[in-house]
Amino acid sequence: MEKEIAEVTILIPNYNGIKYVKDCFESIKKQTIRSEVIIVDNGSTDKSLALIKEEYPEFELIELGENTGFANAVNVGIKSAKTEFVFLLNNDTVLEKHATEHLLKTIKKDKKIFSISSKMLQMKEPHNIDDCGDLYCALGWAFSPGRDKSKSNYRKLAPITSACAGAAIYRKKIFEEIGYFDDEHFCYLEDVDVGYRARIYGYKNIYDPGAIVYHAGSGTSGSRYNEFKEKLTVANNIYFIYKNFPLLQLIINLPLILMGILIKMVYFYKKGLIKAYLKGLSDGIRKSSSNTDRKVEIRLKNIPNYVVLQLELWWNCIRRLVG
Repeated sequence: MEKEIAEVTILIPNYNGIKYVKDCFESIKKQTIRSEVIIVDNGSTDKSLALIKEEYPEFELIELGENTGFANAVNVGIKSAKTEFVFLLNNDTVLEKHATEHLLKTIKKDKKIFSISSKMLQMKEPHNIDDCGDLYCALGWAFSPGRDKSKSNYRKLAPITSACAGAAIYRKKIFEEIGYFDDEHFCYLEDVDVGYRARIYGYKNIYDPGAIVYHAGSGTSGSRYNEFKEKLTVANNIYFIYKNFPLLQLIINLPLILMGILIKMVYFYKKGLIKAYLKGLSDGIRKSSSNTDRKVEIRLKNIPNYVVLQLELWWNCIRRLVG
């Protein structure tokens, strides 16, 4: 009997994930289709490396020796994968049995699909959605429309701005055209950046409610709101706008972007994180000015895609404000 050939590689970046990885790996072993598995370790100092080596020798392990960030780790894994599709998965997740199968079936329906985002449910409150794909709006905000809502919502396939890389499948060869995850992001918004870039090139990102993944959330950063996370997220958002918005689009959206910054300043002042937010703004400007070579090249054939994205930016702004 011939051995089934894997069409997908499940790729897991790991950093001190001893609390979560065993449950994650066991759920992978229960999937209904065969996959290759690559774990890219970002210099873990806990016992997760030893656990992987001792209990999961069938998984390929790449040790980077230091924390190079999520974006670089997944790039290393994607380039090492030999399959047509790669399924990026956070180490603090658990897959339902048919999750990988659902994602693979959906992405194979259309060669213009770059990524498919799973329906991620909260590990502690599995009746609530953690993420159902991300949208980006003219206020300069990335958001998941289903966050904290009942899992009974968002039951249909839907177009999105970008997939949440915590549990999403990607078509590998498209990375070779549009570029990989930008390691300048380190972590946070790197998935929004690559997904938006794919949209500029005319590719699609889809949300698939049939692929169920349970997510602990903030398994590395420690909490939903903290100084490290907010500072880096704000910096990366400024960098994202600089990279992906042509000058005319930036001018058109600038009033709303400034309004979005003001609203966030008030919000994080109330959270006691205003210093982190302001430092993030400063870091974002600095990051943008030092990476001018990474700005997305404007191509004539992509102009219609910019128009579509701009209309979505306005529509998503309305969606975000009305809830």
